[in-house]
Amino acid sequence: MLKKTHLAASVLLLTLGSFIFPAQAENAPVTNGDTLKKIKARGELVCGVHPARHGFASIDSKGQWEGLDVDFCRALAAAVFGDASKVRFTPLSTAQRFAAIQSGEVDVLSRNVTASLTRDVSLGLNFAPPNFYTGTGFMVRANSGVKKVEDLDGATVCITPGSSTEQNVAQIFSSRNLHYTPVVIENNKEYVAAYLAGRCDVIARDKVALPGIKTFDAEKPDDHIILPGIYSKEPLAMAVRKGDDQWFDIVKWVVYATFNAEEMNVNQSNVDAELKSTDPDVQGLLGVTGGFGQKLGLDDKWVYNIVKQVGNYGDIYNRHFGPQSTEPLDRDLNNLWTKGGLLYGLPIR
Repeated sequence: MLKKTHLAASVLLLTLGSFIFPAQAENAPVTNGDTLKKIKARGELVCGVHPARHGFASIDSKGQWEGLDVDFCRALAAAVFGDASKVRFTPLSTAQRFAAIQSGEVDVLSRNVTASLTRDVSLGLNFAPPNFYTGTGFMVRANSGVKKVEDLDGATVCITPGSSTEQNVAQIFSSRNLHYTPVVIENNKEYVAAYLAGRCDVIARDKVALPGIKTFDAEKPDDHIILPGIYSKEPLAMAVRKGDDQWFDIVKWVVYATFNAEEMNVNQSNVDAELKSTDPDVQGLLGVTGGFGQKLGLDDKWVYNIVKQVGNYGDIYNRHFGPQSTEPLDRDLNNLWTKGGLLYGLPIR
């Protein structure tokens, strides 16, 4: 068991840290249809992403953005322009992310944001369907003797301010009558470095992010262990400003399109051949019939362009978390509903 800290100190730091929330920026006026017009006039989509999170958004050795969140930005660009490369990525810290979407600095937030009631109704946002399900997890040093969350009484915990993880940690420890001292650090690299340098006993984060920290950031990965269990519901989803239903519809249906394409077995390798399919659902999906793209203000080949240039959901997931990726991760909840997961694309018809 880790050494207990004084309860008063924990409560004080919790008060200072757990409820820090980025101040809302003055919402830029937006009306229906404005966003798509602005994006087309600019000639590129501006997408807010995480500065550096393995598997979701990071810059590779060639200086190119990669990750699941990045690919959904590219899928939006493919739908709007027919060209997945027409997107500019804006890295945003936890404190910056909501102000950036509220003010219109970015067109869409694709940055590991948990969809929740408070964020939905209080921040002027609309959330697309979740495109990744995860939850709060903990990583500790292998020699700490910690085997489960209940062993963390008295621990110092590295967390980021204004995040759902910060609030979750407070609830997790309180519900178990455990005491802790939060070490609240905004900068992502400094936050990880603080844990690796021993400034805190445990690092708390969405569990899906912990293998990346262990594999890529730790000098000796085997010196760290990820505790079993997931301790919160974190449905990650893209977010847009309220007030522009057309743009919200486009973002929402781009996500559904990737789910539906996988369910129909339409992927990057066979999408050209599937243009000749006699299946009416596939014909509608790929814009051969139905005129569904026009209903969104897009080209009817919008889904074809997404799948051809970026892929269906399975293509995207496997690229970053599949068996051949640097961070293999079982799909579990991030599988189709037909395979025991939670991904269910509403019908395009």
